[in-house]
Amino acid sequence: MFDMDPRDRVNALSHLYRGELHRMTTYRVRLDTTTNWAVGTTAAMISFALGNAALPHWIFGLTVALDLMFLRLEAQRYQLYRRLQRRVHTIEVGFFPQVLDGAKKSDWRKTLLASLESPEPPITKLQAVSVRLRRVYLWLIAAAYAGWFVKLGQIGHVPESATMNKVPGLIVIVIALVPLLLAMALTVYHGEPEEE
Repeated sequence: MFDMDPRDRVNALSHLYRGELHRMTTYRVRLDTTTNWAVGTTAAMISFALGNAALPHWIFGLTVALDLMFLRLEAQRYQLYRRLQRRVHTIEVGFFPQVLDGAKKSDWRKTLLASLESPEPPITKLQAVSVRLRRVYLWLIAAAYAGWFVKLGQIGHVPESATMNKVPGLIVIVIALVPLLLAMALTVYHGEPEEE
């Protein structure tokens, strides 16, 4: 470790703060972009499938699969966003009060140092998936399922219209509802840790 003048430490910390704030903003934009892709794709697929009678009902399975792909990508980005958010928050509640009125917040430096030395996200992948499901993706997936049931109604009588090859429609519906039920359970079971 090398000795630094206190002014140099403040200067370095202010640069770190600005850099982390910029990265946090960048990841927020990336989250919004992925959400926009998912919303646009889901809306387009539902509109296209309901507007074209020639399309089979199982096209909604592709819609759900695309939503799950976007969810996976967004959960990854959300984990990184939360790590950056935590660092920025640590500097804001520890460093700035000390600069402004000399008030010391205990251990903020240790918390920041630990985050820089071991940059693990403050939430697990499963928690990130749960948060993004609750905020966006469960609603998109539910919309895809609603569109599927409308499509089944357009084709004929539900559940017979859900028949695929020789698999009865009722069994197809029960199997197809499994991802929706798992997503609903995941939003209830895994919560995001409270902000510090």
